[in-house]
Amino acid sequence: MNDQGNAIPIQKDKPVVPIRPRDAASLLLIDRSGKDLRILMGKRHMRHVFMPGKFVFPGGRTEPADGRISAIAELSDVDQAKLLTGMGSRSSVQRCRALALSAIRETYEEAGLLLGRRRPDAVSISHPDWAAFVERRILPDLSVLRYFARATTPPGRSRRFDTRFFLAFRDAVADTLPEATGPSQELEELCWLPFHEANQLDIPEITRTIIMEAEAILAANPALDPGNAVIRYRMKYGRFVREVF
Repeated sequence: MNDQGNAIPIQKDKPVVPIRPRDAASLLLIDRSGKDLRILMGKRHMRHVFMPGKFVFPGGRTEPADGRISAIAELSDVDQAKLLTGMGSRSSVQRCRALALSAIRETYEEAGLLLGRRRPDAVSISHPDWAAFVERRILPDLSVLRYFARATTPPGRSRRFDTRFFLAFRDAVADTLPEATGPSQELEELCWLPFHEANQLDIPEITRTIIMEAEAILAANPALDPGNAVIRYRMKYGRFVREVF
């Protein structure tokens, strides 16, 4: 009751609205030119609200427009089928392409590396995010990507992503920006490190886990031929579980 004798309404907590995870993609780029395989890592700027100062792979949100970008070669049938698995009612080839192409786009934006093949004639891509590819007459190449892992942010987080992880060799890079970073400048201190050194960086736990999965995939399939298993991490029955398919 208040001073006037009126009942004070009890404020109930607002129900928590579940956040649907957004599609995202990340690329683990592997340099096989030396004795030891090396992986590309970059440090997120401290100004970022999300994981400041952490070392990560290039990657980010998938945009619907990514699925409409031309490519010089498409995903392998096996990789496409694996991507379609678990998509539910929203499954489509265009969504598969969007995931793969966003991994290539983010690698350019964050690391300044353009994956694809150069063409002798003009490249026709109208979207501004791909202007650097057009200028250099490079079409993205999806056939070099190997889908190998998926991780979904657990419920209850302010940001949730359903991230697909791809592997590719550095050989697939057709051109590199001279600035040693991408135009978004989201990553600094780009470095190529052996797997054991990458695991010693300040990295999120899921990143450490994905590095270990990638190392196992490459040990079993050094050429990255299509057909590898895909590992999925997600919450199930209240536990964060690892599934293989």
